[in-house]
Amino acid sequence: MNLYTLALFAHVSGAIGIFSGLGVWAFGVAALRRARRVEQVRLLAPLITASSALVVSGVLILGVAGFYMALTAWGVTATWIIVATISFLLLAPGGLLILERRMRAIAALAREAPDGSLPETLAARTRDPLLATGLSVYIACLFGIVFLMTNKPALSDAVTAILVAVALGLVVSLPLWRPRLKARSAS
Repeated sequence: MNLYTLALFAHVSGAIGIFSGLGVWAFGVAALRRARRVEQVRLLAPLITASSALVVSGVLILGVAGFYMALTAWGVTATWIIVATISFLLLAPGGLLILERRMRAIAALAREAPDGSLPETLAARTRDPLLATGLSVYIACLFGIVFLMTNKPALSDAVTAILVAVALGLVVSLPLWRPRLKARSAS
């Protein structure tokens, strides 16, 4: 066993941690969209925000191990590594600014709301299509990065793969916007 195989193990383990945490997010966001009572939101919100620790630790482990492997085996000039790294770095602000911030606001509103049916402000937050869209794009982009790691394409193909992944993430979330568009057209 050498240091590279240990780094590869850590890298894959980090990816598993990220996808596990995002699986909890995906389940939780889908359940939030269906929640009808404050008590349901109070149960779901802490579970979702707690899984962020799994995602963040997975990101750190994956990043450190990936950086080591890139330096020792591939070199930092491999175009697929550059595209994957830039994509990976662009995900962090999206996760913090779109996903995490919205989830924390939902958790805070749920803590303050009395038991019973969802107040309109909390209902609007739990059904915010931007939360699910951000999550869909985040997950799709991560799959795009996995594609880059497994196929190691040239620059144009690597960029295309990430753009296709982002587009798929957006397309998957389009049905979530339909109720909001119908409400706008009705008013």
